[in-house]
Amino acid sequence: MAKQSRIFGATQMIPYGKQEITQSDIDAVVETLKSPFITQGPKTQEFEQKVAQKVGAEFGVSFNSATSALHCAALALGLGKGDWLWTTPNSFVASANCGIYCGAKVDFVEIHPRTYNLDARKLEKKLKSTPKHKLPKVLVAVHFAGQSCDMKRIWKLSKKYHFKIIEDASHALGGSYRELPIGCCKFSDITIFSFHPVKIITCAEGGIATTNNPKYVRKMQMLRSHGITKDSEDFVGSFMVGFKGDNAGAWYYEQQLLGFNYRLSELHAALGISQLERLEAYVAKRNELVRTYNESLKDLELTLPFVAPYNYSAFHLYVVLLNKKSGIKRRELFAKLQEEGIGAQVHYIPIHLQPFYAHFGFKKGDFKVAESYYKHAITLPLFPTLTAQEQQKVIDTLRNCVCKKA
Repeated sequence: MAKQSRIFGATQMIPYGKQEITQSDIDAVVETLKSPFITQGPKTQEFEQKVAQKVGAEFGVSFNSATSALHCAALALGLGKGDWLWTTPNSFVASANCGIYCGAKVDFVEIHPRTYNLDARKLEKKLKSTPKHKLPKVLVAVHFAGQSCDMKRIWKLSKKYHFKIIEDASHALGGSYRELPIGCCKFSDITIFSFHPVKIITCAEGGIATTNNPKYVRKMQMLRSHGITKDSEDFVGSFMVGFKGDNAGAWYYEQQLLGFNYRLSELHAALGISQLERLEAYVAKRNELVRTYNESLKDLELTLPFVAPYNYSAFHLYVVLLNKKSGIKRRELFAKLQEEGIGAQVHYIPIHLQPFYAHFGFKKGDFKVAESYYKHAITLPLFPTLTAQEQQKVIDTLRNCVCKKA
């Protein structure tokens, strides 16, 4: 069968992930375009409040991406030169890069063989065997594919070994851990969500940090906007200006930190507010599609996703592993799916195997579970508007390519 075109208007690939934009989303953005504010206005604050309320956190700080949010969260927790950040090798590079941005050193913790998340048991073992000067100041726990790491166990370790925790929940908005919404920060300092188009809901681009600590909120708010404050209660004055801000006009502001331009616009926030109304429906639909996949593929030589009993997964991704008896190599299956117009993907190439991280001494064999997982993993299409016909096409293609269990 000829390879099908990705070009709009031709036969479309079934992507691995896809946003849904409804008329209500369009109306919300257009309404904001007609308002006095298209940036730094009330919609951004409304979005922050609604996300925080949805996940049971006290505060939300929005950003133009989850990467920006990770960067500022790490800085807010005091990460800097000479410190260590630990995370998982099974994630997008941003989960580790945020440490490099801060001038810190990065190390990784092996993944759990069933959830593919950072393995809390391996974390404990590594903490015990690591010299004090190399222990992490910050741990980034990534909730891979939509389900939470074992945060209660990780939180207990953080108290013993004195590190801060960022939950990278870019995949997990709408999921829960031990019946608590992911993002409530009961077992972490800050949680990060992503609103990229393939995520659970979208702002087109965007991210948010949720937390229960007002000090982190203030620091992140300043960092995302050039390190500047206009709040008179925070003014320190300047010998160059000659007087403290409370004696100046309403124009007065102070740059107190070296910050960035990481703000989310009103347009992106308006889209996010509209999308947030469908969050529960989206996650429910993803879980329904997963049940269909699981039932239809259970007799094939594939390892299907495992969800820990304490988790309700948001199922951002549906990842299967090819078993030794699958009868087809991953490269061949990937090509066959592409041929059939199915946009499969692989999540993720282990971060420590990226050429950039070779500069820090990482090499093949350092994290064997993550590397083995990567060799066999393939991500299948999963998004709320995936039709029954499209899903059946994915299922039929797999059933035609992969051996059945004996």
